[in-house]
Amino acid sequence: IGVSVLLQTVAMIIWTRNPLMFPQILPMDPIAITAGSEAHPPAIVTVTGMVTVALALIVMTGLWLLVEYTRLGRGMRAVAEIPRVATLMGVNPNAIITLTFAIGGIFAALAGVMMASNYGNASFSMGFLPGIKAFTAAVLGGIGNIRGAMIGGILLGIIEALGAGYLGELTDGVFGSNYQDVFAFIVLILVLVFRPAGLLGERVAHRA
Repeated sequence: IGVSVLLQTVAMIIWTRNPLMFPQILPMDPIAITAGSEAHPPAIVTVTGMVTVALALIVMTGLWLLVEYTRLGRGMRAVAEIPRVATLMGVNPNAIITLTFAIGGIFAALAGVMMASNYGNASFSMGFLPGIKAFTAAVLGGIGNIRGAMIGGILLGIIEALGAGYLGELTDGVFGSNYQDVFAFIVLILVLVFRPAGLLGERVAHRA
């Protein structure tokens, strides 16, 4: 988090605090996928949104295959389990950690490009809150479980959308989408209190 704040400040100094227009890679024209009515407007998606979802599924599947079925993936799992024993097996922990962070950086850059494409602009602080939510999704699904992180992200998005929608209806629009971030942190607190291992995480027995 400290490095994140440092990078945000450097970005703010270089590009100023004002949002910048981001080039539209794909069409942003809305596409109605339901008929809708006067009381309930139709569900709308965009080509950029659909490509973002498809790309996320492809990337997550590729990452899962990398971790489960490649030599690099076995090295990652070994270093995550017991670094010292992994060293005895011929694995270089420093190289594995470096490659892991590099892969994470590539995926973060891809996520940033797709996020900026969806919103049409970019700012120095655009990645901070999504990063916190990504951590929340990983905790919800189970740290170290790729499928759990994906499920956690989907559940978190549904909870935020439904929570903000119903909160807006109950309060006649006083509290609505502006408070959807609250639900993410409520989920984080509840998971850490009642199930720290996450939904798909393994329970670890502690010896006295």
